[in-house]
Amino acid sequence: MFPALETELKQETLPDPYEDFMYRHLQYYGYFKAQRASLPNSATNQHVWKNNSRHLLNSSLGERDELVADHLQKEKLFSDSLMLNSPLLKSRQLLHNDFGDLSPRLREPPDLFAFFSGNGPLQAPRWPVECEVIKENVHHIEWVPPQPEYFYQPTGNERLPEIVGEERGIVVYQLDSVPTEGSYFTSSRVGGRRGIIKEVAVRLQGPEDNTLLFESRFESGNLQKAVRVNTYEYELTLRTDLYTDKHTQWFYFRVQNTRKDATYRFTIVNLLKPKSLYTIGMKPLMYSQLDASTHSIGWRREGNEIKYYKNNSDDGQQPFYCLTWTVQFPHDQDTCYFAHFYPYTYTDLQCYLLTIVNNPVQSQFCKLRTLCRSLAGNTVYLLTITNPSRTPKEAAAKKAVVLSARVHPGESNGSWVMKGFLDFILSNSPDAQLLRDIFIFKVVPMLNPDGVIVGNYRCSLAGRDLNRHYKTILKESFPCIWYTRNMIKRVLEEREVLLYCDFHGHSRKNNIFLYGCNNNDRKYWLHERVFPLMLSKNAPDTFSFHSCNFKVQKSKEGTGRVVMWRMGILNSYTIESTFGGSTLGSKRDMHFTTEDLKSLGYHVCDTLLDFCDPDQTKFAQCLAELEELLQQEIHKKFHELGDDMDLETGWSDISLSDIESSTSGSDSSLSDGLPVHLLNIADELSQKKICKKKKKKSLQTRKQRNDKHQKNNLMQKSKLTEDAQSQLNRRNEGTSLNRSKMTALILTKNKERMQREKPEYTLSRPSKRSTDTSQEPAPALKPHWSRNRYPATKRGHDALTEYPSLHIYTYP
Repeated sequence: MFPALETELKQETLPDPYEDFMYRHLQYYGYFKAQRASLPNSATNQHVWKNNSRHLLNSSLGERDELVADHLQKEKLFSDSLMLNSPLLKSRQLLHNDFGDLSPRLREPPDLFAFFSGNGPLQAPRWPVECEVIKENVHHIEWVPPQPEYFYQPTGNERLPEIVGEERGIVVYQLDSVPTEGSYFTSSRVGGRRGIIKEVAVRLQGPEDNTLLFESRFESGNLQKAVRVNTYEYELTLRTDLYTDKHTQWFYFRVQNTRKDATYRFTIVNLLKPKSLYTIGMKPLMYSQLDASTHSIGWRREGNEIKYYKNNSDDGQQPFYCLTWTVQFPHDQDTCYFAHFYPYTYTDLQCYLLTIVNNPVQSQFCKLRTLCRSLAGNTVYLLTITNPSRTPKEAAAKKAVVLSARVHPGESNGSWVMKGFLDFILSNSPDAQLLRDIFIFKVVPMLNPDGVIVGNYRCSLAGRDLNRHYKTILKESFPCIWYTRNMIKRVLEEREVLLYCDFHGHSRKNNIFLYGCNNNDRKYWLHERVFPLMLSKNAPDTFSFHSCNFKVQKSKEGTGRVVMWRMGILNSYTIESTFGGSTLGSKRDMHFTTEDLKSLGYHVCDTLLDFCDPDQTKFAQCLAELEELLQQEIHKKFHELGDDMDLETGWSDISLSDIESSTSGSDSSLSDGLPVHLLNIADELSQKKICKKKKKKSLQTRKQRNDKHQKNNLMQKSKLTEDAQSQLNRRNEGTSLNRSKMTALILTKNKERMQREKPEYTLSRPSKRSTDTSQEPAPALKPHWSRNRYPATKRGHDALTEYPSLHIYTYP
């Protein structure tokens, strides 16, 4: 039909692109056996790839040290389209080999749920393409110190080192090209930046050179620069959260080439918080590789001459604060790590989840699924934990409990509390089995895996605090919290959510406490405070009820706690565990260990059983105690102001939000808003949302308009009558509060009352609980509350010894 075109095609020497592609594809998968000279031997390529240790995760996952980063498997290419032999064929599906050449095979198809099997590899962490990552696998053993680790007691003679900087010091470690404010995340890959890993530390000049070798380019690591200012003295600069210019708090780095008997001084020079637990005795954590391998000693609190102070170097920008401490290393030529708190990485979580998947018993009642993919493509896992129900009616009657952790990546405390909760709820304890019978647990153990991987303190790769964006409509930019909120919405449509807990860490207050939301419904007045009061009685040495706060501030409207509360979850909490330790009971002035944090996870389960006990005596006792405490607080404040108030008649009508102080939360509690590159997207989505709303129908007839006008007039008259009547009542009674005065009042917690003995439970628990989860108290029950602890035999706690992973001696 077209002779000229046919002649041209016959002269074309290039192979047909589709045919060439299919030959390669079929040969790789073993379906095409013919030999073609033009095709490379794909079997050879496959053999080389499968035996390259740099690009595989070892299939034997029993030993954590054998895991190696996978640089090829499931790799997503974001660079320009690649070419094969034919310039007509372009594809993003083909992979590179070690030398950067194209490997003629398709990448493995992605798993539907990204769910690892018991014999398969873990998903290797994905990093932003700007980040360099070393190939070494960093792993630490778990260890609990046999002796208490007490707070540091200042002597008053601590030295405040003068900040020298690069001008008079020697830079011995510095990261290049770290993305900060003004840039934004574009793409990610396993292993981070392509190419050869640069040497960012100095080279030793010989065996006598005692310069420390620093490194932080590993999972959760954070150190930007190290300057040597004296023989054994170093100034350290932390890296801000990626794509921001703030949030320097979390540090985690490695030093090598140590000397045993020398006293080293480290000074972090760019911290941003004016207050810190380091001012009241908190010590940094240190880990010795030689001690771990020879004596099985893990992380421990170390440091002397600890001082937290303001950096006097004024560069016209925001003020910085310094943390300085001295330390002596236990061995020569050792590899040691320093950290703000016990690290818990994304790989640690995956290894833990793998043990659940491989456990034939636990996998029957714990289902692991993918909630979503993070901005960098890392899997956000969702666990559903419940025992199988015998009937559909029984399944529908179960209430839900939602727990999450690590929305702030530098608050690794949350992961240790979550681990303790999972250890217990997945155990064979009778209490754990009962909880699984009556509840469905939805657990998101790591909400912000991207931030955890890169070593951020507070933000995701969007450069924003996820715990201020739970109301976001930007699913692609904030997928972790968007899908979490959507999952909870779906659960609420099916059943009641009794409890929502988000586990966090706190950098300025000791002990464990929580933030809740005051309830305005008079039917459930003070009910939101019952669970934390019970928790304080179950964990009196670690949990402080008097540090809890229930005020909903405007700056916290975007937090998970407030958003879930507004969605209808009455008991919606942020549980804060300190980076430091306890000031209560038998653990007074002691640092928390990982075991202390894991025990809180157990106590959450224990308190949940108390909270839902069909015998509502304890619930009623807690309500009575809460009313008494609140009465005393209000009376005390009015007495200080010189006012008299009839508390018997009018005190319960006071708004709790007016009398409660603001939370002492993070210095960065205000949201930064959306990044610039997301503003237009948010506006477009908002406009689309508005357009979808149905327009109100206009009133067509005169009769409709008249009816509406009369209705409005009647409502106005009714409102005026009610206002006049209320003014008259206020004039006659004279006992109601002056609202302008109450708005100005901010009641602080009574420190004397905090030190007073708290009443505790004495009632014996029935040997077997009912599965009724109703939480309505019996109003007439107000029994005496004794000061004795629960008996140790409560609910058959001796049965817990069957589960070896829990250290029962730390629990009551």
